[in-house]
Amino acid sequence: MIKLNYIIRVAMIAAIYVVLNIIFASISYGPVQVRIAEALTVLPFIDPSAIIGLFVGCILANILGPVGMVDIIGGSFCTLVAAYLTSKMKNPKLAPLPPVLINAFGVSIYLHLLFDLPYWITVLYIGIGEVIACYILGYPLLILLIKNKKRLGLE
Repeated sequence: MIKLNYIIRVAMIAAIYVVLNIIFASISYGPVQVRIAEALTVLPFIDPSAIIGLFVGCILANILGPVGMVDIIGGSFCTLVAAYLTSKMKNPKLAPLPPVLINAFGVSIYLHLLFDLPYWITVLYIGIGEVIACYILGYPLLILLIKNKKRLGLE
């Protein structure tokens, strides 16, 4: 049976992901983006509930976004795969790597077609945005959470 605490964490992570996308909507969508909410993609390293929370949050954020059904399905699937792979990382320094790689190469498959840009240029744009979100913002967040796991009830 799924515990209430797990469901609450899933919902909180999804809600924060959506709210961050709404607040930063102008830079969260399109072929050139820094999706600030992607900083949360490091969370599966310490909390398995983040896998589903990020997936649900991405679905909802992409429903609200301008790209449409392909982003709702494709982007959310990329987030699910990246979150799962992040949960399997053994070193916190590698935790941001799956979202960077999966989104740079995966999301670019459809964004380059939708925006009529060369695939590799789109990979570069998305990859740079993911590095900013996942390593510059997400990695320090992860280290802070690791240091405070006990206090936050994540152990």
